[in-house]
Amino acid sequence: MSSPLAEKHDRLWWVAAPPAIWGAHFILSYATVAVWCAKQTAQGAPLGSARVAVFVYSAVAMLAVAVIALRGLRQYQRARPREPDDDSREGRHHFIGFTLMALSGLSALAIVYEALTVVFIRSCH
Repeated sequence: MSSPLAEKHDRLWWVAAPPAIWGAHFILSYATVAVWCAKQTAQGAPLGSARVAVFVYSAVAMLAVAVIALRGLRQYQRARPREPDDDSREGRHHFIGFTLMALSGLSALAIVYEALTVVFIRSCH
């Protein structure tokens, strides 16, 4: 007989996924703008296609983080520990679900702040 909370949901690599997505977004955005600006010959050249690429990276990253947050929300709602400090399977699943939601929110905020840089900085200089 299997529990409704299967052990496969207890894998902790999901917890590392939102910060990893944020890190990949940061590296891709920075590298794209750096390469774009390095290829421009005129001082103060507009970001152009690099800005569009950063917005696409941001949309994909936000979608991925939202999917992980939704997974965390489902896990958080499904696992109801009997007591707040209950060290049971349900308590662990509840905690991991909350952690997924919190890290997803923090990563989403970081992605938004990174995307705002190309809104305010309009040219290479």
